[in-house]
Amino acid sequence: MKHLEPERFFGGNDPALENLEPKEIVEIKLQQVDERLAALAEDAPLPECRALELERGHLLVEAGRGAEAEEEALIAFGLSLEGQDWGTAAEACDILYKAEGEHAIQALAHGIWLSVTFPVEPELTVALLQHLIDETPDQSDGAAVAAATAAYVADLRATESKQKEDLRFFTAQLLGQVARRHSQVEDQEIFEFWIERLELDDPSKFLPRLAKVLEVLVDDWWYDRDRLRALIPHEVA
Repeated sequence: MKHLEPERFFGGNDPALENLEPKEIVEIKLQQVDERLAALAEDAPLPECRALELERGHLLVEAGRGAEAEEEALIAFGLSLEGQDWGTAAEACDILYKAEGEHAIQALAHGIWLSVTFPVEPELTVALLQHLIDETPDQSDGAAVAAATAAYVADLRATESKQKEDLRFFTAQLLGQVARRHSQVEDQEIFEFWIERLELDDPSKFLPRLAKVLEVLVDDWWYDRDRLRALIPHEVA
C-alpha cells in the first residue's frame, strides 16, 4: 500500500541501494526521475507525465526540500483540477500537506473533499483521512468521523480482493485507535456502543459531519464545489 507506507522510496528491492543512507537513496531516485522526465517525448501521455511529477514531489518531501515540493505540487494541482483528474489533484494535495508549508492544512482539506467526493483510489483517500486524524485532538469527534469515513471508503471502493482485505484491516485498526484516543475504549461491546452513540455506522450522518470539519479547516476554497459536484458521474461509488 504505497500511500500508507512512508518507506516506499527507501531502497525497495534494488540491492545496489541497500547500503546507502536514506538521503542518498532519495537523491539517487530524484536523479532517476529527472532523467525519465527529460527523456519523455513532447507528446508523451499526460498521465505518464503527471505520475512522474508526483513521484518527484514525494521524493522532494523525503529529501527535506519542502519548498520545491510545494511549488511543483501547486502547479500539478491546478493542471489536474483543470483536466478533471481528481486523483492526481488529490495526490498533489497530499504532497502539499507533507511539505508542511503555509498551504498544508488547507491542501489536506481540499484533497479529502476531492477524494471523498469523486471515485479516487481508496488507498489515497484513506491516507489523507489518516493525516486528518493525526491533526485532530484526541477528544474531538472529527477524528472519529474521519476514521469512519476511511472504513466506509475502503469497503465501498476497493475492488481487488487483496487490497480490500488490507484496507479493511488497516481502517478497522485505525478506528480502534481513534476509539481508544477518544473515549478510552478497549472492550468490543463498548466499542460497538461507541460507534452507535457517535452514529459512525450511518454514512448519511457522518459524511455531513466530515464536511463541517473541512469547512473549519478552509478559509477560502480553491475551487467551486458546487460546480465540481455537477461533474460527479452517476455511477460514483
